[in-house]
Amino acid sequence: MASKSPAKKKPIAKKKPIQQPVILTPGQKLRLPFTRLKKRVQTFLLRRPHRSFRRTRRRDYVRSLDVPGYWSFTNEVRSTLWQSRHLFLWVVLFYAVLSALLVGLASQDTYSALNETLQETGSDVLQGNWGAIGGAGLLLVSSVTGSLTTTPTEAQQIYAAIIILLTWLTSVWLLRSLKAGRKPRFRDGLYNASAPIVSTALVALTLIVQLIPAALAIIAFAAAISSGFLQGGVTGMIFTVVAVLLITLSLYWIISTFIALTVVTLPGMYPMQALKTAGDLVIGRRFRILLRWLWLAGFIVVSWALIVIPIILFDTWLKSIVPSLDWLPIVPSVLLAMSSLTIVVAAAYVYLFYRKIVEDDASPA
Repeated sequence: MASKSPAKKKPIAKKKPIQQPVILTPGQKLRLPFTRLKKRVQTFLLRRPHRSFRRTRRRDYVRSLDVPGYWSFTNEVRSTLWQSRHLFLWVVLFYAVLSALLVGLASQDTYSALNETLQETGSDVLQGNWGAIGGAGLLLVSSVTGSLTTTPTEAQQIYAAIIILLTWLTSVWLLRSLKAGRKPRFRDGLYNASAPIVSTALVALTLIVQLIPAALAIIAFAAAISSGFLQGGVTGMIFTVVAVLLITLSLYWIISTFIALTVVTLPGMYPMQALKTAGDLVIGRRFRILLRWLWLAGFIVVSWALIVIPIILFDTWLKSIVPSLDWLPIVPSVLLAMSSLTIVVAAAYVYLFYRKIVEDDASPA
């Protein structure tokens, strides 16, 4: 009979040495915060090639940005939204109705009174006079600037801010799910997208704070013009230079903060970490990214003009034929829907642009 092979012995697992807790001396405890701060500064300087009051060589600030052209990328955003138009239509309608219930519509009486005043100074566009288009444009400007609405209460302002944040978060969550190959429903976005609302609100608050220099410059510039302060040559030049510098400072800050509004929606992302990550992404690309944000703003303004002005003209023509429809808030409802649609389009543009920047993972130097 064949002898049985002896059973293999299991190797004895080595015990890991027990790590003794590090005991710091009082002097080391006092130096610990400064050591951590020094390490953070060194890490920051390694990530950023620029130095204050020191010339940056071209090799250190040239950075690739492989993004399609303006029209091509805008068409890509449009195509992405159009492919899931039913999904994003639910987003627009839901938050528009929610805003109407909690914040309210523009005043139809104020709109009708302003429309009648403009009609007294212009003629019908169908008669060959284009003054009606100018009147419609003034109505559009009045509605956007809030002249048609009463001063909202503090509760309404809070509701409006929360609705804007939720519309943004829902749009970004749905876009991220679509790009991941899933087929989300509006209900999924509604229930799951609001998790980072606190961190997103903090980044949005940072954006508002960063806009304070530009707001102060605009207010001071308007006051200087009305008071005649800018009539002097030297004082006017100095004041203009300071105002331009303040506006430039705000633009410099918000370029990365817009991207941080998307970065902060990632799971487990903190506001300061999102701002730091966004700042690293825009190094060497700020001016090109700024042009994209200006393009987005111009696209939104032109879209509003092309959509809302014809509706205002149609509303004026319809109610001149059927006066009994004066109570029908056609234009205020369209303005509310356009506001929600604008947030969805802006969120899609910023999110898809952020993905393009991340895909072009080039170091700044």
